[in-house]
Amino acid sequence: MSEAIVLPRSIGGKSIYMREHRKSDGRMLRLYGHEAHRLSPSPEAADPIAQGGEVRFHPLRSEWNVYAAHRQNRTFKPSLADDPLAPTIKGGPATEIPFADFELAVFENKFAAFHHSAVNAANLTGINTEPAKGACDVVVYAPDSAGSLHTIGQDRRQVLIAALIDRYQALFNAGCNYVLPFENRGDEVGVTLHHPHGQIYGFERVPVTQQRAIDAFAEGYDLSAEIAAVMPDYGLGAEGGVAAFVPRFARFPYEVWLAPQHRREGPWDCSDEELEGLAYWLGEITRRYDALFEQPAATMMAFHAAPKGGSEGYHFTVQFYPLLRAPGRVKYLASVEQHTGTFTVDVMPETALQALREV
Repeated sequence: MSEAIVLPRSIGGKSIYMREHRKSDGRMLRLYGHEAHRLSPSPEAADPIAQGGEVRFHPLRSEWNVYAAHRQNRTFKPSLADDPLAPTIKGGPATEIPFADFELAVFENKFAAFHHSAVNAANLTGINTEPAKGACDVVVYAPDSAGSLHTIGQDRRQVLIAALIDRYQALFNAGCNYVLPFENRGDEVGVTLHHPHGQIYGFERVPVTQQRAIDAFAEGYDLSAEIAAVMPDYGLGAEGGVAAFVPRFARFPYEVWLAPQHRREGPWDCSDEELEGLAYWLGEITRRYDALFEQPAATMMAFHAAPKGGSEGYHFTVQFYPLLRAPGRVKYLASVEQHTGTFTVDVMPETALQALREV
């Protein structure tokens, strides 16, 4: 157990601390917060941990997909009493976080698809296969079993962003070439744990979709110019130099992007004011979705930042893809979308914009 250290990057003028704890099964847990964490850990189990799967190359799509059979047995919709992301309370069941309290926690996923120690891959004639090297983290926003990026508040969102910046750097240093923090929210997305949390995947290879964006920026696409052109007509507002807007080329009904108005490669590249603006919008967009859809809204959110070492012209965004097209109506990704990548969008961006402005 290490002592808490102050992170190099603070947000909102407040220091943010990080404390490392090596779990009994060998995985690393990191506790982040505005206060230095000093509680003693509870006893932990030391179950065997799978160390990643394998990747196989798809010859017709030019992409690598990951195969991780051990994930079939991951935790599935536990009761509140068995919430594995809650603090471990004296007399209660052991959880992933062996402390009675915390602000924000990040730990290595027990059911990781990618792992830095992955070594096995099938030997298949005519198919390229490799061990699925990389990293998978779970990011627990708060000790409470209910909540959202909106309800945790601005201070906790600042801690979240500082933790993500810390993990970006650590995973790049560990050999990952692309890092994707993301959140799956809602049954419609397939979420199996409803405790408010996100994840971070560290990829050995840059995924195909992200490489296309890297190439587009390197070839001269100017997102700053696009933002300037669409604000305020397609904008929900700007805070701290970070714009929230509905892309004119959105693929999902009610899709929203957050982006610094001036080009930044990632959150590590943003000013303190921009990070405060980003923290605000992470909560505000979540609030608007919940109000619009009259329920905790099913969404897929991810940070799209530059790869390791940077990339010419790259412009950082956070992209929200809702899985609803109206209250109680799911936007299913059916045959055309899945087989061709051509999305059929049921709600015009202009209509979505007006609805999101009114909530």
